[in-house]
Amino acid sequence: MFEIIPFAHRGSAATYNPFRDMEEFEKNFFRPSFFSATAMEPFKTDIRENETEFTLEADLPGFEKKDINLNVDGDTLTIKAERHSEHEDKDAKKNYVRCERSYGAYSRSFDISGIDADKITAKYDNGVLTLHMPKKEPELPTARTLTIE
Repeated sequence: MFEIIPFAHRGSAATYNPFRDMEEFEKNFFRPSFFSATAMEPFKTDIRENETEFTLEADLPGFEKKDINLNVDGDTLTIKAERHSEHEDKDAKKNYVRCERSYGAYSRSFDISGIDADKITAKYDNGVLTLHMPKKEPELPTARTLTIE
């Protein structure tokens, strides 16, 4: 049913490459990654809610606090973080074998229509940006008497 073919008949010595596995490993190791410096994945956030506020936690590892900007424009909160390319500044000789750490600007916007924007507080610690966003107090209907002219 099965035929055993001696090694000499499997192919000529010219086609046998004892380094094929190593070459395949090297090709995969140095292949460009899916996320390059021009297509960065947006940062991840968790948003929790309790009776009085929302808490937003955004993962921004490797950023310095000075490179993170928070902007409120009407009912929109925008978080923007920018990472600069260190390898361009520090290694003019281009001695990198592989450079996967991305750089550029990350930005996400959130609807904060139910938030008291004047009372939002922010803290950045160990790569996590935490925003405490108090809910707006519900507006109670006011009653008044109208005069007839």
